[in-house]
Parts: sequence; C-alpha cells; structure tokens
Amino acid sequence: MAKHRTFSPEFKAQVVLELLSGTQSSAELCRQHRLSAQLLAQWKAAFLERAALVFMSEEQRSQEAACIAELERLVGRLTLEAEILRKATSILQAMPSGNGRL
Repeated sequence: MAKHRTFSPEFKAQVVLELLSGTQSSAELCRQHRLSAQLLAQWKAAFLERAALVFMSEEQRSQEAACIAELERLVGRLTLEAEILRKATSILQAMPSGNGRL
C-alpha cells in the first residue's frame, strides 16, 4: 500500500500562489510536483476560502478567539453534566424500588 505524502502549509501556499499568479497552469503544477488535479483544486479552494482572514483586524481575531473559548467551556460543562446524568440514571435504575419490586 502506498504511503501518502504530507505537505507543509508553506508548500501548499506556494503552489497555490503559483497557480493564482498564472505563471504555470494547473496541469503544469500537477506534473511538476506530482499532485492530483483534485488535490490542487482542494488547496486552492481552502486558500481562497480563508484569504479574508489575512485582512482581519487583531480585535476581530481576539473577539472570535474569546467566543470560541466560551463555546469550548460550554461544551465541556455540558459534557460533564451529561456524564453525571448518565451515571445517576444507571445508579437509580439499579436501585430496588420502594414497593419491593426490582
């Protein structure tokens, strides 16, 4: 089974920038770097999707980071609550009921 190659983010950006600059065609870049056209198209789409982040102000990034941190705390708390409820439910189901039945 062939081992998949891994590419650094810098390499991906360089190849996509070469493609976008028009110095080489997609087919030429694929041949030169032994890439599939589909992979290069995925890199290009990801690059273009995230291009606006470059122009985001530091304040916008910090607000997004704060929002993400708050959401991660909420997920952690809800996960803990769900685990506690699962344990409590299993304990209560294992206890005999007050009328003598199981």
